[in-house]
Amino acid sequence: MKHRTLRGVAALTLGAALVLSGCASEGGGSGDETSSSPSATDGASDAATSSPEDVAALESITVTGDPGAEPSLEFEQPFEVSGAAAISLNDGEGEEIAKGQQITMHTAAFSGADGSKLGSTWETESPEQLIIDDSLFPQLLDVVVGKKVGTRFLFANPTTDQTTGEPVTYLTVAEVTEVKTIPSRAEGEAVTPAEGLPTVTLDDTGKPTIEIPEGYEAPAELVAQTLIKGDGPVVTEDQTVTAHYTGMLLDGTVFDSSWDRGAPTSFSLQQVIPGWTQGLAGQTVGSQVLLVIPSELGYGAQGSGSIPADSPLVFVVDILDAQ
Repeated sequence: MKHRTLRGVAALTLGAALVLSGCASEGGGSGDETSSSPSATDGASDAATSSPEDVAALESITVTGDPGAEPSLEFEQPFEVSGAAAISLNDGEGEEIAKGQQITMHTAAFSGADGSKLGSTWETESPEQLIIDDSLFPQLLDVVVGKKVGTRFLFANPTTDQTTGEPVTYLTVAEVTEVKTIPSRAEGEAVTPAEGLPTVTLDDTGKPTIEIPEGYEAPAELVAQTLIKGDGPVVTEDQTVTAHYTGMLLDGTVFDSSWDRGAPTSFSLQQVIPGWTQGLAGQTVGSQVLLVIPSELGYGAQGSGSIPADSPLVFVVDILDAQ
């Protein structure tokens, strides 16, 4: 799914840079009309552990800065590694981090080519949320799982510069500020939907299947039908939401599904298509929502990847968390 990240290399300041390539559909989804999908580049096939040479290269970097403040990096340029690599900078002193939990973290990204800073969530005061699961580089799991809130890590990723097309290594330094366990599916009171809408059935895990009624025509206005009413706080349009979702065209083609990837995702409601912002704001955490989105509130005349131009979209979204 295309979501939440900024354009170009600035996206590497965010959690999307830490997610394995291939974890998101190239066809788009709820996402940001201006951003790239959260692929993490060419290191996805690397072994689960960082190579000794790459670890030594990371250990040669000087990281300075007080806990809670943005750190600075000093290193010889150009900085290069052979594959994705990560090292832990400290253990942290807060709650222990376990696989499957959601962390909140601050990140700053730097170019290995010239040392320039590409972006920082410390500067924007917008920490990111990330689910600690197998969608991440395994090298990251090695340095996060079992650590505690307050831990810092350093991650290096060889990739291709999105502007020049040249090989480059990006460096991301991160500090975990919070950890929490979130539900795996929507939970609450079932709501009887209006007649004539696409129907949704759930398997034992909560994964939805969507059936489009024969002859169904997309409405002219957004439909946001609550299917399960959660008892959490009301979602506002300025929040970052963690959700499981499935997206479908009216011909029944599923173009994106976090369920198929095996992990929910987090995204800002300020950086997704308008149908998501308008349809999820005002819902409650824990809810499941059916969205039928007119083309003009989706990807419009330009389409996106496997989504044709002027396509209405159907989504089922489980709202698991909002911050």
